[in-house]
Amino acid sequence: MRDHARAADGASDGAGLPTGAVARRLGVSPTTIRSWERRYGIGPAGRRPGHHRRWSPADIAVLEAMCRLTARGVPPAEAARAVLAAGPPARPPAPAAGGPGGSRALHVGSVRPECRGLARAAVRLDSPEVARILQDAVAALGTVEAWTEVMLPALRAVGRKWASDGEQYVEVEHLLSWHVSTALRTAAVRPTALRAVPPVLLAAMPAEQHTLPLDAVAAGLTERTLPFRMLGAAVPPRALLDAVRRTGPGAVMLWSQSPQTSEPELVRQVVRTAWGARGSRSHAIVLATGPGWHRFDPPEGAAGPRTLLGALDLLERTVTA
Repeated sequence: MRDHARAADGASDGAGLPTGAVARRLGVSPTTIRSWERRYGIGPAGRRPGHHRRWSPADIAVLEAMCRLTARGVPPAEAARAVLAAGPPARPPAPAAGGPGGSRALHVGSVRPECRGLARAAVRLDSPEVARILQDAVAALGTVEAWTEVMLPALRAVGRKWASDGEQYVEVEHLLSWHVSTALRTAAVRPTALRAVPPVLLAAMPAEQHTLPLDAVAAGLTERTLPFRMLGAAVPPRALLDAVRRTGPGAVMLWSQSPQTSEPELVRQVVRTAWGARGSRSHAIVLATGPGWHRFDPPEGAAGPRTLLGALDLLERTVTA
C-alpha cells in the first residue's frame, strides 16, 4: 500500500516542472520564484498541500510575463498585479526537460535592469524578448551606452558561463551575439541625412575577429549623422593602407581586443599614410582603440581613447573641426 501510495504521489507530482527546472529555463534563481509565490501569489495553480511544487505550461507562462515586466523596470508588486489580472496567456509554452546552460542563471553583477532582463531572455532562448530589450535599450540610451551598460555585461556573463560549463551555453552565446549584432547594424544603416564631412574608417587589426564594438561605434556615428566606412574583422595591412588612401578619411579607428592582436607598427604606417595631390597631401587622425592597446602607450602619432564613448567624441571633434 505504501509503495502504491508513493507511486501515485510520484505520478501526480510528475505533471509539470519543479521549481529548479523552471528557474533554469527562465534565467532567475529558485529563491526569486519562491519569493514571488510567497509575496504575490505567483504560484502553481494546481498545487496540493504536502506535495512538491510542479509548474504547468500555463504557470510558466505567467512567470515569463513576470520576468518580462520586471526586466522593464516594473516593480515586482505592480508586475504581479498585472500578470494575475491578465490571467494565463492563451498559448502557453510547452515545458522543457531542463534549462540551457546548467543549473544556474547568468551572474551579471550590479547592472541595469535591462541587462538582467536581457540575460534572462537569452538563457531561455526567447528571441522576441531579446530583440525587444535590445531595441528599447538602443532607443532609450543610444547605441554606445546600450552596448556598454546592457549588451556587453550580458555577453561577458555568457562567456564566463560558457567557459565554465563547456558547450552547454554555446547556444545562448550564439543567439545573444546574433541579436546584438543585428541591433547594432540596424541602427548603423538606418536612413539618416549625414553631414558633409570626411568619413571615419573603421577596421579591426589583421588578427582581430571581434567587431561588435566597431558595430557600436558605427551606430553611434550614424546617431551623430557622421559618415563612416566599415571594413570589419581581420583587415590585412595592405588592404587597410589602400583603403585609407582611397577613402581619404577624416579619422581611422583601429580595434584590438587583446594584446596578441595589437600591431603598433601597422598603426604607425597608417599614421604616415597620405593621399591627395603633391603639395596638398592629407593625413588621417588615427585612434588605437580597444583593450588590446591598454597595456601600451598609444603608438607615436595616434590617440588612445580608453572608452568607446571617448573614442566617439574624439572622432566627432576630429572630422567636424
